[in-house]
Amino acid sequence: MTFSISARCPETGMFGIAISSSSPAVAARCSHTRAGVGVIASQNVTDPMLGINGLDHLAAGMSAADVIDTLVASTPYAAFRQLTVVDNTGATAGYSGSGALGIHAIAKGTGAISAGNLLADEGVPAAIVAAFEAASSVPFPGRLLAALEAGLAAGGEAGPVHSAGLKVVRDLEWPLVDLRIDWSDAPIADLATTWEVFAPQMEDYVNRAIAPGEAPSFGVPGDPA
Repeated sequence: MTFSISARCPETGMFGIAISSSSPAVAARCSHTRAGVGVIASQNVTDPMLGINGLDHLAAGMSAADVIDTLVASTPYAAFRQLTVVDNTGATAGYSGSGALGIHAIAKGTGAISAGNLLADEGVPAAIVAAFEAASSVPFPGRLLAALEAGLAAGGEAGPVHSAGLKVVRDLEWPLVDLRIDWSDAPIADLATTWEVFAPQMEDYVNRAIAPGEAPSFGVPGDPA
């Protein structure tokens, strides 16, 4: 019912996740990332606390593999969970419990990991990672989105998806990008459209937070520009 990619950008230090599901508002439950720390997807039968606790473990110095081991050992319902972790070195680790739904798989790349369950084909995560790696010239958020689009093209879920999200952190206390389509008949396409609108303004919103007097005008009625 979900497929995702989590990754670290070695050039910028950004962490990010792109995710889609047949369930509503998947990104609200399953996407967990923290600047300078890492990124975690907690999916299948979702427990958001695994993502929250996992980031705390990463911040305390655990590796991605150690975090997976700790999270699996800490929950009595590990069989229901599917998890991926990327740490601040770019190391990755993943876990699919015995109760992962339908066809499920995990694929790893350099600083990236994809996982899915209730998939149309077990090769979907590998297609996602391959697309991410092939888009190396694309800015990091766009690479994540391109990878998610490739997962859909490779078959995606066994049924239609209805929600999607893109979340990226950099050197701020808040996400640089946090875009969500919580219910749609074409959530990944809608997410791509939203990114196209947001991308040219992304740094403007950072500047408005840090140095509003030097930021570009809003271009709305009443703006002194």
